[in-house]
Amino acid sequence: MKLGIMQPYYFPYLGYIQLMNAVDQFVILDHVQFAKRGWIHRNRILVEGHIKPIHLKIDHMTQQRTIREHERILDPVHETYQLRLLHHAYQRAPSYADVMPMVERIIKNEERNVATYLETLLTEVRDYLEMDTELLVASSLDYDKSLKCEQLVLEICHHLRTSHYINAIGGQELYDKQRFAESGVPLDFIQMDAVEYAQFGHPFTPNLSIIDVLMFNSKTKVRELLHAYTLV
Repeated sequence: MKLGIMQPYYFPYLGYIQLMNAVDQFVILDHVQFAKRGWIHRNRILVEGHIKPIHLKIDHMTQQRTIREHERILDPVHETYQLRLLHHAYQRAPSYADVMPMVERIIKNEERNVATYLETLLTEVRDYLEMDTELLVASSLDYDKSLKCEQLVLEICHHLRTSHYINAIGGQELYDKQRFAESGVPLDFIQMDAVEYAQFGHPFTPNLSIIDVLMFNSKTKVRELLHAYTLV
C-alpha cells in the first residue's frame, strides 16, 4: 500500500495533486504547526500573463497553533472579489465551464475550520479528476502525535501498514532513505517533470495553482499530466 502525507494546501499546484494520485492513501497532516509562509492559505493564478495571489482569510493566524486550530473568516466581499478575479482570468479558458462551478462551490463553502475546509477542497479536486486515492485526516488517526518530522512520518507509515512511502521532492533534505528502509518502509521522492501547456499565448508560467492547470486543460489531459513525474 503506497502512502503520501502532506499538510493541506489551498488549491495546490500540480505536483501536490500528482502525489495524491500516485498513492493509495493520502494523509492530510492537520495537527501540525500552521506555517504562515507556506501554502496552507494562499496560492497564485495567472491574470493577463501576470501572477496574482489568491488566499483564504484566516482568523488570528499564528504559528503557535496547529492548522486544525485555525478558523476561516467568512467574508462574502472577499469571496466575490476572488470569484470575479478568477472569472476575469479564465472566462475564455477551454475548460472554464467545467471547472468554474467546482471552484465557486469551494470558495463559497461556509465551513469555518481551516483543516476541514481544505479537506473538502482536496476531495472536490480528487473527485473531479476521478482519482481513487483514499483521503485520511491525521488528527482522526490513533497514533503518537507528539512525534516530530521523520519520526512522525514513520509512525504514520507503521500505523497504516505502509509498504511504500512517497514524499514530495522537497523532503529530500528532511528524510533519510536508508533509515526508512531499515524501518521496513521503502521511501521515494516524487519529482514533477517539466510540464507546459498553453496559457492564452503568454510565456508559460509554471507551478501555479491547480486552478490554472484545470482551466487550460481538459480533464483527460490533466489525468495524463498526473503521471508526468519521476520517482527518485
